[in-house]
Amino acid sequence: MSGFVMKGALVEYASGSLPNVIVFQYNPETMTHTWNQPEPAETAGIETSNPLAVKGMPGEGFSFTIAMDANDEIADGSGPAAALAGASGIYSRLAALEMLLYPTGTRQSGLIGAVSAAISSALSGTSSGPTRTVPQSVMPVTLFIWGPGRIVPVRVTGLTITEQLYDTMLNPTHAEAQLSLDVLTPAELVAASADDDMLGHLATIAYTYTLTLRQALAAANLANATESVIGMIPI
Repeated sequence: MSGFVMKGALVEYASGSLPNVIVFQYNPETMTHTWNQPEPAETAGIETSNPLAVKGMPGEGFSFTIAMDANDEIADGSGPAAALAGASGIYSRLAALEMLLYPTGTRQSGLIGAVSAAISSALSGTSSGPTRTVPQSVMPVTLFIWGPGRIVPVRVTGLTITEQLYDTMLNPTHAEAQLSLDVLTPAELVAASADDDMLGHLATIAYTYTLTLRQALAAANLANATESVIGMIPI
């Protein structure tokens, strides 16, 4: 297909740092969109319980595979992008995807220092001094952007990278990445706002925007289908 094609993207926001923007080099040809029913609401008495009552919104997730190729980026990309692809293949893109799995607050010296201390202690067999652990933190706010009609806050729950070709320095030049994303629930959005009000507010706006658009589209579909089903509805 010729002409402009909007590309999907993942945009990760972490407090105090620049966004990690991953624009898909090629949009996936297929995508699986899954739903699951929310858990039933807990009630004190079985006789008065409502069998249709639930705890909250349904769970929602996406899974798809994206392809990356350094040679195409060298041929079609801008000067800096082509130079980076020529020097390191698609390693920078893979690293950006991998960082989506790391919690915030441990991206710099905090994570490196804690891991180094743990390795040194294990190798030496000693545990003198205070015990140092990886700081407790939370996952970053990540937006999955699939066109103007679908912008949702997600957590990356699975990442499988299959590297297929390499350059002479063994940098990967072609790979496929299988991604699994869970859309954040309203309860998780509340928790995100408690950890970082600005990022939590951004995630809530994205969730509300997509839900509002979905409701509008569902209402439009109902209006289109009214004439064909009106005779089937018992009155």
